[in-house]
Amino acid sequence: MSEGRRRGDDGSGPRPGGTAPPGGTAPPGGPVTPGGPGTGPAPPLDPAVFDGAVAAVALLAGPEGRLLYTNAAFTRMFGARRLGLPAREAFADPDGWRFLSVLDEVRATGRARQVTGAREPDPGAPAQARYFVYSCSPVTTSEGEGILVVAMDTTTETFALQRYRALVSAVSVMVWVMHADGTMEEIVPGWERLTGVPWHPRADEGWYARIHPRDRDRLGAGWRDSATRGAGGVFQCTFRVRAADGSYRHLSTRGVPVLREGRVAEWIAATVDIEDTWRAQLRERLLARVATVTGQSLGEAFGEVVKIVVPELTDACLILLLSHEEWPLPEHARVTARRVASATRPGLPAPPALLGQSVTVTRTVREVLESRVPRTFGIPVGGPVPAELLPAVTERWLAASGATSVTLIPLVVDDTVLGYAATSTNGDTPALGPTETDLLREVLHHAQQPIRKALDLQRARRTALALQRAQLTRPPAVDGASLAASYQPASSANEIGGDWYDAFVLPDGTLVLDVGDVVGHDLAAATAMTQMRNMLRALAYSRGPGTTPADVLARFDEVAEGLGAAPFATAVHTQLRRLPDLRWSLSWSNAGHPPPLLIPAHGDPLFLNGTEEDLPLCVDLSLPRSTHTRVLGAGDTLLLYTDGLVETPTASLAQGQRRLAREAAHHRRAALPELLHELQRLSDHRDDTAMIAFRAGAPESPESP
Repeated sequence: MSEGRRRGDDGSGPRPGGTAPPGGTAPPGGPVTPGGPGTGPAPPLDPAVFDGAVAAVALLAGPEGRLLYTNAAFTRMFGARRLGLPAREAFADPDGWRFLSVLDEVRATGRARQVTGAREPDPGAPAQARYFVYSCSPVTTSEGEGILVVAMDTTTETFALQRYRALVSAVSVMVWVMHADGTMEEIVPGWERLTGVPWHPRADEGWYARIHPRDRDRLGAGWRDSATRGAGGVFQCTFRVRAADGSYRHLSTRGVPVLREGRVAEWIAATVDIEDTWRAQLRERLLARVATVTGQSLGEAFGEVVKIVVPELTDACLILLLSHEEWPLPEHARVTARRVASATRPGLPAPPALLGQSVTVTRTVREVLESRVPRTFGIPVGGPVPAELLPAVTERWLAASGATSVTLIPLVVDDTVLGYAATSTNGDTPALGPTETDLLREVLHHAQQPIRKALDLQRARRTALALQRAQLTRPPAVDGASLAASYQPASSANEIGGDWYDAFVLPDGTLVLDVGDVVGHDLAAATAMTQMRNMLRALAYSRGPGTTPADVLARFDEVAEGLGAAPFATAVHTQLRRLPDLRWSLSWSNAGHPPPLLIPAHGDPLFLNGTEEDLPLCVDLSLPRSTHTRVLGAGDTLLLYTDGLVETPTASLAQGQRRLAREAAHHRRAALPELLHELQRLSDHRDDTAMIAFRAGAPESPESP
């Protein structure tokens, strides 16, 4: 026989001791007077009034606590007991000493006691256990001072409570109650097991020490809103709690008000650890988003990836790609890593602009890349940022944003390390744990498909550019003039482009300059550009003296149409013949292309529009083409260019041409290579750009494209 906690009649808290009495038989009749020390005489009370009571009742009297009376309910609950025996003989059960000690205490103090207890007649049959609550109160009987024992069976309620606790323990970290005075107690404990710190007994700021800093305001606001709504309020919130190992786990709490007499008397809430569920859902959500990445270049693809992991997994993420594609990296070669994408969570300082800043790969970074295992570098509060892991501009940003850690994660595609991701935690965010790092690795790994596609495009583009540059040869050296050319591909990986230029000398000494643009920005456009350039060169070279630029372009229309290789393209074809006194005679024909720009040695630049506008190539062979002429004086500069130099999404062609004229005038005294370099700044690099410049007068050193 065992017991639980007991309570004094003064409402005091639980105290140890006490047990349930066994049963008994009907005592002889006689007057019973409830009372105790200091009470006056009371009317006689016949114990028979308890015969039909639902509660189990027993009466004991005298210094030995002789058993005078038990009712039928007592007998059913505790078994039959012989009347007239002293308490120590009547309740000689193995654990009866607990009950006897309660009787002794009541007899000695004159104060009633309330006790919860249990009986298990057969230890091997727990289903037979009975639970009860009983009171022992001092009374006056016909035989002197006595004790009235009243017990209530609570077995059904106790089993229900045990089942409830077992159920919520299976799914909850804890079940707890908040009383109207702000005190809190656990019904099903779990807080200390999770956090390593004792349960906090009041609903005050002390709770927030273990709550994630960025969840505190939302948690508090949720409670205030629920409390304001009162009886109709239900509190529900998911938040992070710092566990005993220092990591954060996601918990979900649902609390409902308990009403008594129409008023909220307390709140009861269940808090469930949902970390595994939350992480599984996060993983599924992130991987689904990675599957939608469609960036065409590595920068674009990684730009989408970093926006997926920030701020879900980390406060900031930076992607750096290696300057070397070979792997393993050459041991003694100088290898750099260039910034190509970044993202930061709201609330942090704006990240530095992506301007291609690089950092030399140090031994520490090499070790991380070669091991292919992420590594976290802690940053003490106010301490220095680890040097030479990231570009200097990023180091300064980390210091300014209060970074607490930096994690390097190798980026591996097809067994080749492309570079590494650098993530940071900032401010009140704790450093990434193994779980977060593993999920980051998985997300980056699943980005391989779009990254591989971008790599394939990049390699195809590199091959096409190599072939294209092989076609764009160095301009020839010409007496009495200077030449320079430039080709700048578009910044986007799939923008291979069809822009081109050409310069060569005919057998009679005539200098031919060409510039053109085949419609399209892919490998087909680059291939058509090569065919067009070679065909136009052959036609110009084979026509002989007296052939005008218009004749050459018209013949090109005919041949391209006849061979079924007619591209939709624009071009300017020019012929320059040397005159006395360093002057040159210019003749040109324009097939729908932006007009050449004349930058005179003195005076305003002038676009050579001609008197008529001819159609692009291979559009209508029935329409004639026109030739225009002009004389260039010493120091005059002729610029042929493609529309990538002057057209942008935010400016019209006319606006772009005005900017070009202003910049050309400003740099008219510069050597031709420097002039082209300065003019290249006008392009937004969305489209490829080709330029070739000719200056009458003393020759300068020709430049490579």
